[in-house]
Amino acid sequence: MNNLEQLTNDPPLRAVRTFEAFARHGGVNSAARELDVSPSAVSHQLHLLESFLQQPLTFRQGRNLVLTEAGREYYRAIRSAFSVLRSATEHVREKSAKRQVTISLIPLLGINLFIPRLAHFLKDHPSLDINVTYANHRSYPSDAADLSIRFGTGHWPGYLSEPLITGAVTPYCSRAFLTKNGPIDTPQALSELPLLHDEERGTWGQWFEAAEVHHTTALDGLLLEDGQLALTATLTGLGCALLREPLVTPYTDSGELVKLFDLEVDDGRQYYLCRRTNSELSNDGNDLYDWIKRSLI
Repeated sequence: MNNLEQLTNDPPLRAVRTFEAFARHGGVNSAARELDVSPSAVSHQLHLLESFLQQPLTFRQGRNLVLTEAGREYYRAIRSAFSVLRSATEHVREKSAKRQVTISLIPLLGINLFIPRLAHFLKDHPSLDINVTYANHRSYPSDAADLSIRFGTGHWPGYLSEPLITGAVTPYCSRAFLTKNGPIDTPQALSELPLLHDEERGTWGQWFEAAEVHHTTALDGLLLEDGQLALTATLTGLGCALLREPLVTPYTDSGELVKLFDLEVDDGRQYYLCRRTNSELSNDGNDLYDWIKRSLI
């Protein structure tokens, strides 16, 4: 290779990296440890770079190898480039390592169904960070989550919605409430007891109408903000509530809750698994989406 060809070629990058490590540490042995090579390999790369630049970058001072003035100047010129390179590399590595999917949930479903089963998914996805937030059903359009499980009719602009859990409800009370107030063997007997209302009072009226019970006081009773509060009030023994069977099965299995009648009412609202129409899910997001469909339905 003639001098012109040598000067117009890129420098040997391995040699430049070796020189940068040597200059930063101030010694061959330290550079060798960082690069996981032998000291002789470091010396070889330094000689290679000097040959390329056609001037010495180091000289022997006693038993140590130190930088020449040209070596110090070259190190000052390249160290900022290596700093930028390390910073960019670390940024990409951190971004890759921090795989995250955000999902927003109705509290009742999140607490009683999603979280208890989540360990099965995390076992197969140990490096994935899942950010779980509450979904405020009154302001769904402001939801910034990758995925959401919502309750309603399934029509939200900008979202694809897939039915997940039926919205049909049946009457429940706690075991202690039944012991104190029972037997509750007819819908008429139920209508005379304290009733708990989830969000609105009309659903109990629908249930009693379906049960052919008339002139009840079903619209009286404690009104609660959401299903989780209604469930807690029921477990506490404050009254009877209309609940969705898939979300309270652990409590009926344990005997804490008692299903009073099989008659269901359904106002057309359900739980839906939702994803945005204007953005693609990551591979991790798709994995979580598919797992929810398999595990929560």
